[in-house]
Amino acid sequence: MLKVAIQMDPMEAVDIASDTTFLMALTGQARGHRLWVYDFRTLALEDGRLFCRARPVTVRDKAGDHADFGDWVKLDLGSDVNVVLMRQDPPFDMAYVTSTYLLEMIHPHTLVVNDPAEVRSAPEKLLVAQFQGLTPPTMISADADMLADFHARHGDVVLKPLHGAAGSGVVKLKAGDPNLAALVEIHAMGSRDPLVIQKFLPAVSAGDKRILIVDGEAVGAINRVPLKDQVRSNLRVGGTAQPVELTARDKEICAAIGPTLKERGLIFVGIDVIGDWMTEINVTSPTGAQQLKRFTGIDATERMWQVIEAKRAAG
Repeated sequence: MLKVAIQMDPMEAVDIASDTTFLMALTGQARGHRLWVYDFRTLALEDGRLFCRARPVTVRDKAGDHADFGDWVKLDLGSDVNVVLMRQDPPFDMAYVTSTYLLEMIHPHTLVVNDPAEVRSAPEKLLVAQFQGLTPPTMISADADMLADFHARHGDVVLKPLHGAAGSGVVKLKAGDPNLAALVEIHAMGSRDPLVIQKFLPAVSAGDKRILIVDGEAVGAINRVPLKDQVRSNLRVGGTAQPVELTARDKEICAAIGPTLKERGLIFVGIDVIGDWMTEINVTSPTGAQQLKRFTGIDATERMWQVIEAKRAAG
């Protein structure tokens, strides 16, 4: 039995039919593990020890009655638990980054999944840039002239915030669209972060594939199909999940990136593939496990727990 603290957004508010973190909790509990949940805002570092305020939780697959909580307790994350699941949703802002620094104080003595230093070093839209030949033409910059030059060279493009999530702020610009400069200005008013500009892939109309990778090995995929005339296929903005098989190109991409993910301690990862091109590597709180299990019977969270248990058994 492992003692597991889950750093997540409020358990009370999750959609138990689609939330991957809830499935992780349900599967972990079924394997005999004890669970606590906490908000990263309760983390407290004192004299080299990292604490949080947490509640023990029991979960069940029953809509409207999916969790029972015990009394609040003060957990020493370096000694009271064996595993921390870092599963709060982005934004990937300084508060998020700070939580990775704090969790780095206890890892790997307490196993943090995913490795907090590697999560910090691998923003979804930046890590992908390390794998040339697997991605569409892409530029990351805050410079309006550089972005305009890319737009002029590549025609139809997609523009998105570097640290955005769930399709937030993603827009398509056609060749010659005069609105790029204004969009860059609007973004700069609220953020100093760069933007991502990427050649538009027409294949997105057929879907944006989410492939789940556990400890460097692909376990399965779902297809997320956007609404008509939309470019965002994320489930949170109206995309529809459908079953899909891994293609030879998908397997080629996974084989190329898998060893790097495993070496970096990124145990539970979701990559996005449109047509033949990988567009993102999601390491913060990847989703899609519920839909994958529903369509295929494959439980990526079961595989995750097997890896975690093996790592804990090995010390």
